[in-house]
Amino acid sequence: MRFPSTRLLLAVPVVAGSLALYASQTNVRVAPDPDNAGLKLPAGFGALKVAETGGKARHIAVTPQGVIYVKLNKVKDGKGILVLHSQPTGKATVTGGFGDYGGTGMYEKNGYLYASSDYNVYRYKLDAKGEVAAPAKPELLVSGLKVGSQHESKSIVLDNADNLYVNVGAYANACQEQDRTRGSKGIANCPILDSAGGIWQFKASQTNQRYANGTRYATGLRNVVGLDWNPQDNQLFVMQHGRDQLHDNWPELYTDQQSAQLPAECMYAIKKGDNAGWPYLYYDPQQKKKILGPEYGGDGKKEATGNYIDPAAAYPAHMAPDGLLFYTGTMFPAKYRNGAFIAFHGSWNRAPEPQAGYYVVFQPFKDGKPSGQWEVFADNFAGSAAKVASGRADHRPCGLAQGPDGSLYVSDDSKGTIYRIVYNAKK
Repeated sequence: MRFPSTRLLLAVPVVAGSLALYASQTNVRVAPDPDNAGLKLPAGFGALKVAETGGKARHIAVTPQGVIYVKLNKVKDGKGILVLHSQPTGKATVTGGFGDYGGTGMYEKNGYLYASSDYNVYRYKLDAKGEVAAPAKPELLVSGLKVGSQHESKSIVLDNADNLYVNVGAYANACQEQDRTRGSKGIANCPILDSAGGIWQFKASQTNQRYANGTRYATGLRNVVGLDWNPQDNQLFVMQHGRDQLHDNWPELYTDQQSAQLPAECMYAIKKGDNAGWPYLYYDPQQKKKILGPEYGGDGKKEATGNYIDPAAAYPAHMAPDGLLFYTGTMFPAKYRNGAFIAFHGSWNRAPEPQAGYYVVFQPFKDGKPSGQWEVFADNFAGSAAKVASGRADHRPCGLAQGPDGSLYVSDDSKGTIYRIVYNAKK
């Protein structure tokens, strides 16, 4: 079904001699693709494929002028960041690239573009057109971030007080003496938490900071890929990737089915000094309790004790939440304003149960806190129910960004497709 086109008001300055791709457009009419880019969406919404980048597109940023920046997990043709300029149709063209490093993090704020490799964080000054002024000369903000054999990506976000937050994932599943090994016990006072398994805080405008100069803002977080700053209550929110292999490592305590359904993927509202409890506990969505991990003497029923925060919301297991975005636009109906969109990249380890995820969900919020049941918002990135169940998805949503008109951009790190979701019905 083809929806009526939507009208966009883009405030992009016209610069003499500039490309028409980013010239000012007033009353630009953007229509969804006839098949809504293959996506299943709520009534009134439409989608189009903005571009096919051909790279592993992780997090993305869209400037107030509408320039799209895409962070690639791996360098493609010598570039780790792609630049896309929108056409009047809403489609976009890859017009260049820069940055000789792969990675995940990408964020735009206050006239700067921030990007991360697995080791460092950089920033680039944006000019009045939303263009990076000196792509070959980024400012190095943070260097020497901890990298292990897994969970190496560094997601980033900024607050409104010149602070930069960086995820440093734990390089283990559950801090066992022998990682991911049947019956191996957990290491007491897990040493990984000294340098990983949490969120580190740095200054957003200070160059040449070393990892050792940062502040461990929060701990006990196995791995965070999706994170965002909630403007409603001025607080950091993160999505944790829950631990794996409960049955594989502890078959006497957990069935295959339990292992597929545990633990929850959790959203946490983070304040400085918070501890979410990894590796000592996990959250059981059926029991609605924090459960002591089997590596530390748990049996699937013992509750964890200690000063550990509760999740703000919980979601099905192993779906890999890789993107989080608080929606502040006005294009979508009022119910979406100040709520959160979450991109679930999709599972690999729910066998013998079907795999799950590969969609974008919406979590309603009220007064800065989750309120009400989450719902699937954009589905069928995988291509079919059979491809979801088998884990052989065509596309896997990863990054989220809000356009200056209030549309929602979604990246795909399987084939590199960039999607744009718009609302077309009368509100």
